[in-house]
Parts: sequence; C-alpha cells; structure tokens
Amino acid sequence: MDTFQKIVHDSKPVLIDFFAEWCGPCKMMPPILSQLKEKMGDSIRILKIDVDKNPNMADRYQVRGVPTLVLMQKGKIVWRESGIIDVNTLHQHIKNKL
Repeated sequence: MDTFQKIVHDSKPVLIDFFAEWCGPCKMMPPILSQLKEKMGDSIRILKIDVDKNPNMADRYQVRGVPTLVLMQKGKIVWRESGIIDVNTLHQHIKNKL
C-alpha cells in the first residue's frame, strides 16, 4: 500500500485540497486551511494535491473543478465540496461529518 493509501485509510480524518497552480480561487485556500489547522490541531490531516501533476488522483476522486475539498475517514469519502469555503463553514462541515 502506498503512502497516500496508508494516510487516507488511517483513523485520523484527512482533508484533501485538490487544486491547480493556475486557479485563482485555489490561491485563496492556503490561509483558510492554515486557520482550519489552528482550530483543529492534530485531530485532522490536510493534504494538497495538484490536479495537473496528479491527474490520476483527480480522476480517481472524480474531481471536475478546482478547488475541490474531499474529507475522508478510514478510506471512505464522508464529505466533498467544490469552490471556496470560509474557515468557519468548513470547520462546521467537518465537525458534523465526524
């Protein structure tokens, strides 16, 4: 099992940010994700995946637009949303799904 699979199948929830370098809205996500990490600490892992460098991952998770956030726990997708989302709404979605 590769490292990515080990991470997403772990009991710790994983938030995956699918993005692209050329995507304007994607550039707004890093500070939001930093704030989320401050709120949630070690209770969540955050991964960033560049869809242009990892097209197979984008296909596997059916990412059709960026940014797309996918929340996984124990290898299963529990929530996903495309577009910009503010930190408080994102935090609430994650709390509601876990």
